[in-house]
Amino acid sequence: MSAHTAPLRVGFIGAGKMATALARGLCHSGFTTPDRIVASDVLPAARDSFTQDTAARTVATNVEVAAQSDVLVLAVKPQHFRPVLEQLKPHTGPQHLIVSIAAGIPLATMTAILGASARLVRVMPNTPCLVNASASAYCLGGAATRDDAATVAGMLNAVGLSFETAEPLLDAVTGLSGSGPAYVCVIIEALADGGVRMGLPRDTALKLAAQTVLGTAKMVLESGQHPAALKDAVASPGGTTIAGLHELERGGLRASLMNAVEAATRRSVELGQR
Repeated sequence: MSAHTAPLRVGFIGAGKMATALARGLCHSGFTTPDRIVASDVLPAARDSFTQDTAARTVATNVEVAAQSDVLVLAVKPQHFRPVLEQLKPHTGPQHLIVSIAAGIPLATMTAILGASARLVRVMPNTPCLVNASASAYCLGGAATRDDAATVAGMLNAVGLSFETAEPLLDAVTGLSGSGPAYVCVIIEALADGGVRMGLPRDTALKLAAQTVLGTAKMVLESGQHPAALKDAVASPGGTTIAGLHELERGGLRASLMNAVEAATRRSVELGQR
């Protein structure tokens, strides 16, 4: 985007937590500005919260959002998705880049309603979007272009990391990064419980556990080293860490996490076939 080009107008259909977090990230990163964002939601409380958190406008109807947007982000619950698309169909066209963050709705469903000329992108974000640390994947559909891919990558990178993938792999993304925050929360909780078991105060144990996960993740992302190498660097011969790692292997932690990703992926496939 050149210095002489006005920021894109971004509209949100649905003004819930994910939409709010994305809008906030777009403004903080300079991708666009609050006056170029508009959102709609059936709940007045959601509209009020969106405006309070982003300084952007909200309107009463989805049609108004479409009329005032270049990029249209569909952030509605899956059960409301088809009626919303049907309502928007007469008011959208090739001038719109339509980005869906609704879980389990395939590109084919959107294309069937909006037509082959629609520029479509399907996104699987995750909840750390709320703290600008999302891991998102996206795939192109319909008449979406490479420029559209760059636009969506720029939006998602404003709130974390993004990766382009083929649509069939979005189920695996759902099983890994979509559901993954829940797995990591269980790990943090269990580490904290272990600290409490050994005498640490609960609040101290929880913060130590969460910061340890955060710091280790940063090391993996920023060092470029394989997690196994970072693990080995901590595990001295005959020391405390290798004793703990032995117990994790005995308890089947690796297999349990792999099985969790597989189970969530399979469930995502099932839900997408409904």
